[in-house]
Amino acid sequence: MNPLWLALDLPRLPLEAHSSLPAPSAVAAAARIVACDDAALAAGVVPGMGLAAARAMAPQLAVAPRDPGREAAALEALACWAGGFTPRVVLAPPQALLLEIGGCLRYFGGVEKLLGAALAGSADQGFRTQAAVATTPQGALWLAQAGTAAICVDAARLAAALDALPPAPLPPRAQERLAGFGVRTLGAARRLPRAGLARRIGAEAVALLARAYGELPDPRRDFVFPERFAQSLEFPAPVDHAAALLFAARRLTAALAGWLAARQAGIASCTLHLCHDGREATLVELRFAAATRDAARFERVLRERLERLALQAPVASLRLVVAAVADLPGRSGTLFDGGSAGDEGIAALVERLRARLGEACVHGIAAVADHRPEGATRQLPQGEAGAAVACGPRPVWLLAVPEPIAERAGRPWRNGPLRLLAGPERIESGWWDGGEGSGDARRDYFVALTGDARWAWVFRELAAPGGWFLHGWFG
Repeated sequence: MNPLWLALDLPRLPLEAHSSLPAPSAVAAAARIVACDDAALAAGVVPGMGLAAARAMAPQLAVAPRDPGREAAALEALACWAGGFTPRVVLAPPQALLLEIGGCLRYFGGVEKLLGAALAGSADQGFRTQAAVATTPQGALWLAQAGTAAICVDAARLAAALDALPPAPLPPRAQERLAGFGVRTLGAARRLPRAGLARRIGAEAVALLARAYGELPDPRRDFVFPERFAQSLEFPAPVDHAAALLFAARRLTAALAGWLAARQAGIASCTLHLCHDGREATLVELRFAAATRDAARFERVLRERLERLALQAPVASLRLVVAAVADLPGRSGTLFDGGSAGDEGIAALVERLRARLGEACVHGIAAVADHRPEGATRQLPQGEAGAAVACGPRPVWLLAVPEPIAERAGRPWRNGPLRLLAGPERIESGWWDGGEGSGDARRDYFVALTGDARWAWVFRELAAPGGWFLHGWFG
C-alpha cells in the first residue's frame, strides 16, 4: 500500500495557543505581529506589521508575546486528537501536523470524507486549519501552507500542483537567488540543470525540492503518544454555569478519544477538574459501564453530569485526567447489515442512568446461596459477575411484599381460579436469622396460570394461619 500524507497547517497556532486572549488580539515577537484574530484583521492589523503600527490601527488590541512552549503543547495536544484518524502522526514544527492516511481511507469512506472530517474536527478543537493531501510528506506540507486544499493521490498530480507554487517554501537565501535570475515557480526551478542549481541556491534547497517531489526518500520520526493523558484548557473569561462548560470540554474528550485510539486502549473512568481562581478545584468523575474510547459516550455522560452540577465558583480552566487505561483492541464489523450492538447499548444506558440518578441507584444483582426469595439476591457494582446458584424457576418481577389471594374450594383464586402448572417447590429454612434477616419460611411454591393468561409465582403458607399468596410474575 502506497503511503499518502495529510498535512494540517495551523497558520494561527501562535495565537490559538493563547486561548484566554479577548478579541481583538494578536501575538507578537521581535516587535512584529506574528498572528492575529479576525477582529484585528478587520481593523487593519496583518501578520508582519510592526507592533506600534498595529496598536495605532487597533487601540484595543490585546497583545501577548509569542510562547513557543505553549505552541508546542498545543501541537502535541492536537496530535493526540489526530490519533483518532491514524496511529502515524508526525509533528512538523512550528505549526503543522502530518498524518499518514494511506491505510485508513476505506474506514473513513475515501480521501475526501477523511479530509472533511479532519478539517471539521480541527475546527472543533479550536484551530484554523489549511490542509492538503499528497504522496510525500514535504509535498503535502507545502501545498497545505500555500492554502491550495490539493488532493494529489499520485506522483503526476503532485508534480503538477507543486510546479505551480512560488518558491516561498524554500530557504530565504534560495528564494533570493531564484528571484535574481527570474524564476517565479517551483516548476521553473526544477527544470534547471540540477548541478548548476545546487551551486546557485545550495544543495540543501535542491534536496528539499527532491524530497517534496518524491525523488528522494523523506523519513519522518513518528509522534510518540504520551503514556498518561492530562490536558488543560483555559477560558477567555470565567464561566458561571456548568452546562456552558460542555462545548469546551468536548475538545478535551475528543483529544482523549484520539489518544486512546492510537494506543488501542479504553478507559472505565476519568476525572474532569473544574479549576477556580483561588479555590480548590471541583472534581467531576466520569464512569463508564465498560472500557470505551467512544467520544460520543464521553460527551453523553459528561453532558448528564454537567447539566445537574451547581458550580461553587466560576470556572477559569478545565483539566481532563486519566488515571488508568485498559487494552481495547479494535473489533471486526459484521459481514452483513443487522449486526447488533447490544452490549454497547446496555453500557450506554447504564452510564446515562448513573449520571442522572447517581452511582448508588444503579447496580447489578447477584444470586446468594439462600433458597428464600427475599434473601436470594444481593446488590453488587454493575459489571461484576455473581456466582451461579441452583434453584427452581424464579420470576423476573418479585413483589416486595407477598400479596394475599383468596382460596375457593381448596384452590387459589385471583380474578378466577389459578391453574397450577408446576410445583410444589418446598422452601423451609431461615430459623437462624429470624431477628435480622428474612426469618423462618415454610412454604410450598407453584408456577400458576391466571385467568387472563399471566404466569404467576404463588405459594401456600404452611405455618399458621396458612393461606395463599402471590409472590411474583414471570415475564
